[in-house]
Amino acid sequence: MSPRRNRPKGAGDPRPGQAADGAEPSGRYGGFQRAESWQGEEWSVRHVAGAGAAGKTYRCPGCDQEIPSGLAHVVAWPEHSGVDERRHWHTACWNAKDRRTTRVRRSRNAPRY
Repeated sequence: MSPRRNRPKGAGDPRPGQAADGAEPSGRYGGFQRAESWQGEEWSVRHVAGAGAAGKTYRCPGCDQEIPSGLAHVVAWPEHSGVDERRHWHTACWNAKDRRTTRVRRSRNAPRY
């Protein structure tokens, strides 16, 4: 006997190629792209899976620390400027961007680049 379904088949299921929250699949990185509003402008936000980030390291603008190769993270850019202004953020730093100060605080021996 098969398990009971709690809802009719096909009810509320996302269409193939579309996420449940209406976000667009990115295809290349395995994450999903969506639009968010931050500081009065619209931002495109894409979640990058760890496997899609293999081979490169990035510097997070939220904490000024490196994002190591193979770590899942977020890529965000203002919609008006396009992908040339995209920045790679730690997921936690992107989620806490409104609670952070404008001045980046580094440890005494942290690099200044």
